Amino acid sequence: MSMIKKLIAECLGTGILVFFGPGAAAMTLMIANNTGTAGIGLLGGLGDWFAIGFSFAIAIAAVIYTMGRISGAHINPAVTIGLWAIKKFPTKDTVLYIIAQLIGAAIGSLLFFACIGIDSVTVGGLGATAPFAGISYFQAILAEFIGTFLLMFVIMGVAVDKRAPDGFAGLVIGLTVGAIITTTGNIAGASLNPARTFGPYLIDSIYGLNLWYYFPIYIIGPVLGAIVAAFTYEYLNRE
Repeated sequence: MSMIKKLIAECLGTGILVFFGPGAAAMTLMIANNTGTAGIGLLGGLGDWFAIGFSFAIAIAAVIYTMGRISGAHINPAVTIGLWAIKKFPTKDTVLYIIAQLIGAAIGSLLFFACIGIDSVTVGGLGATAPFAGISYFQAILAEFIGTFLLMFVIMGVAVDKRAPDGFAGLVIGLTVGAIITTTGNIAGASLNPARTFGPYLIDSIYGLNLWYYFPIYIIGPVLGAIVAAFTYEYLNRE
């Protein structure tokens, strides 16, 4: 595939992820606001995180199965950097992929805002991630590190490793993300992806909601988690 097609696929894939994943998080908050139900949404607590995780799982699986053959369906700067760190992705393409992912994330968040209006920002925050009450900056970074480590480790095993069985990557990776979000979402939002956080932050900031103070959490944790996971997998599987 040409680089232009790969970049379009990364942009489109990340846009789909951000529209449906963070969009589901924003929707649960708006439902809770309208009904007065305790918890993050109508189901209250863990049930809502399961619903949000399921939305991410389906969106990611769909993108991998449709875009994987075009660009590899990274749809995540941390994944791209992790593959670059172990020389599985060329340096000259890394920055271009990340730019395409960030643009796609912003477009996905903007389209969700266009569908609903200002309540998606003032009530739902466009599904933006931030540490929850009682969670320190370090704890949030650690949660993002652990979650992204698991995600990248699974990606290495089911998508990068040539010995992996065919046809399961999208399903397994999607379900892994869903499980991570269900478990760790109420710590720091379970972003696992700098682009997934960047899109909502950018559009939120246009309409007066400024969360950029937390953005380093969603760069440091996911990027370090992906790099460590990639090297760990390579070490464990080296003959």
